[in-house]
Amino acid sequence: MSDTNQTPVTVLGLGMMGAALATAFVKNGNRTTVWNRSADKAEALVQQGAVLAPDVKDAIAASPVVVACVSTYDVLTELFTGAHEELRGKVVVNLTSGTPDEARSFAARAQEIGVRYLDGAVMAVPQLIGLEHALVLYAGSQELFAEHEELLKLLAGNSVHLGEDAGVAMIYDLGLLSLLWSTLAGYTHAVALVRTAGASAEAFTPFASTWLEHVIAPALPQSAKEIDAGDFATEVASLDTNKAAIAHLVATNRQLGVENDFTAAIQALIERRVGQGFGAHSIASLVEAFKKD
Repeated sequence: MSDTNQTPVTVLGLGMMGAALATAFVKNGNRTTVWNRSADKAEALVQQGAVLAPDVKDAIAASPVVVACVSTYDVLTELFTGAHEELRGKVVVNLTSGTPDEARSFAARAQEIGVRYLDGAVMAVPQLIGLEHALVLYAGSQELFAEHEELLKLLAGNSVHLGEDAGVAMIYDLGLLSLLWSTLAGYTHAVALVRTAGASAEAFTPFASTWLEHVIAPALPQSAKEIDAGDFATEVASLDTNKAAIAHLVATNRQLGVENDFTAAIQALIERRVGQGFGAHSIASLVEAFKKD
């Protein structure tokens, strides 16, 4: 048992992620109260030492810190309705997924009823919760985060406060998910392409991993510098060069019967910037193509 932080904690919501969060507190020896609409999901946690509350009000009243991980902000709002007296003066750490506007609106409501509030985004799968390299992003009061940082590190050793704006953690969350989805979509598209030549996904993947590690990942810091400076001069590969290359990819997709929507969308972004006179710029300048006029 760790003596890092023995604050009693309540966890609302025991889906896969919520159960993992509660388990981390139980393992550390924190007095952990849990609640879920389907009480049977608490059985394993109760066997480990958690206490199952009969209702939401009792669960909130049981601990000074309430960690919520439910399906939506609307569900959390519903759960908190009628429990304002129990919530007043409590610390609520909300790890429910949603949008930046939902996070900001919920933070405003929390302040109205006297709740000390942090919004957060879990950037890890349940199996990583409690590990040193797990990442959870937080937004809201810096003072509140500092006060409970050791407790929060029980969930993820890499617990990061991003700012006072309650919506910023959700913005980072969605940005990282955008990177995840586009990267995995690019990988699966590449596999679909090489499979037309009889190659297996397993045979192709070592090349993909090397490409990501030694070409794509190292390019990100340089791209960040270019974007922040607004200087996209390049000696590596201009948009003109990429325009010609992606035309080959799009043409090959058509010839081989591979779905083309994904690559055609990228081609359209590149061609738009080239058409605006930025063909000599680096590919990082595509950040400007995502701006709405």
